[in-house]
Order: sequence, then structure tokens, then C-alpha cells
Amino acid sequence: MARSLKLAAAVTAALALSVSVANANPVNGTGLVTPDVIFGSGNANGSFTGQTQNNIEVGLRGKQRYPAANIFNYDGVRTYTFDSNVLNTNPANRSVFNFEWTVNVNQDGTGTSVISDFDYLLSIDQNPGGGVNFAGAFDPINLPYADHAFGNNGTGNGGGTSAPFLDVATYAMLLGSSNVVQQSWNLGFGFSADPDLPGIYDFQLDVLSKGGSTVLSSANIQVIVEPVPVPAAIAPMLAGVAAFGFAAYRRRKQKAAA
Repeated sequence: MARSLKLAAAVTAALALSVSVANANPVNGTGLVTPDVIFGSGNANGSFTGQTQNNIEVGLRGKQRYPAANIFNYDGVRTYTFDSNVLNTNPANRSVFNFEWTVNVNQDGTGTSVISDFDYLLSIDQNPGGGVNFAGAFDPINLPYADHAFGNNGTGNGGGTSAPFLDVATYAMLLGSSNVVQQSWNLGFGFSADPDLPGIYDFQLDVLSKGGSTVLSSANIQVIVEPVPVPAAIAPMLAGVAAFGFAAYRRRKQKAAA
């Protein structure tokens, strides 16, 4: 009961945080996280928003998922924009983007902290309408089991280790022996009833003192899904090109007939 009350206080403290320069800029000033992106293969580093505070690096980013590509459309502060016109390429109940997070609790490699030494809060604005409405914040890491990628500062790109399916013992071992954990999730993984709605989505990830409410490091981003129209100046040009091509086609046809 006491732990639940502490986590409730932590939720309140975390949700009270406003977007600030500290946690809404390219992580490490570069957008690159330490040691690299360790989940899957072919996933590029870069374009992460976040901070390194108390030797804890936290990063969030949006990435185009359908069609799959290392496309982030990052504004260099905290916003990622994706074209809702490509929603016809995604499966039912999947958003066009993934939100990806990373935590390194020993960023400079000189400490001894491991992932299980802290609590975490992931807050998701599930309503793409105006304003930010974080509801149902939860710890995405201290779970009985999850398929996160774990590693340390020497883990290479795509080289993270995940616990076998529902292997609770291996997951607990990774929590207690790793200082890096990462994941790539889609709103369609149970985080939204209608994940492919265009609009504005906000995400925040906080690292908290164990069993307490002190926010030690934090990141927050905004993802915009909207139609990207053909610019007004381009439409007449395309029409002109089409007309020119048709005229050329008619001249060739007339010469062939003669």
C-alpha cells in the first residue's frame, strides 16, 4: 500500500512537469544515445529528444513505421511529424509511427547503477485532440516480463538481449545486470483504442528514485500526424507538365499517321 501511494505521488509529480529546455532538446546535444540503438537490426541512432541528468540518459523519439524506414522528421527540439496520407499502408489498428524510448542509468560508464535500481513512468497522451491529457501513466520496465532490449555501454547496434518469451527469471536477471534498456512500441499495442487517428500525441518518460517521487531524469516529445498536401505552387506546375506531355504525344501521333 505504501509503495502504491509513493508511486501515485510520483505520477502526480511527473505529470506536473512542463516542457522545459532540460528535457526537450536533442539528448546529449546530438540526438545520439549511448551506446547505440540496440533493439532489432537496421535501426539508426539519432534524433532522440531527452537529457542526461544524474548520469541517467533518457531519450524518446518518433519514427515512421509504415512504410518502415529510419525517418524521424524531427524539428531538433521535441516534435516529430508524419504524413497521415500513408495510413493506407499500415495494418488495421496500427499507427503510422512508433514511439521509441531508451534509458541508460550509467551513461558515462563510471558508476555501478543497473536498471532495477530505479522506478520509471511512461505517460502517453492517447487523445490526439488539443491539449495534453496524460492518463494511466505506468512503469514500462519494472514488470514481471517484457520483450525489451537490454545491454550495457559496450553493446553494439542491434545487439541488445531480450528475455525469451515469458521467461520471468531471465527478465529479472537482465533488470539486475544491465544499465541500458530500450524499446520500440506502437500505439496499436494496446495504448490507444483508435491508434491511426491523425492529430497530436504527447509522450513523457521519467526516471524516479526507487520507491520515491524524485524525478532524476526525464524526456518528453510531441508527435504530429497530419495530411501533407501537395503545395499549391506545385499543382499548377504538374498540370502544365501533363499538358505539355499530352501535346507532344499528339504531335508524334499525327506525324506517325502522316
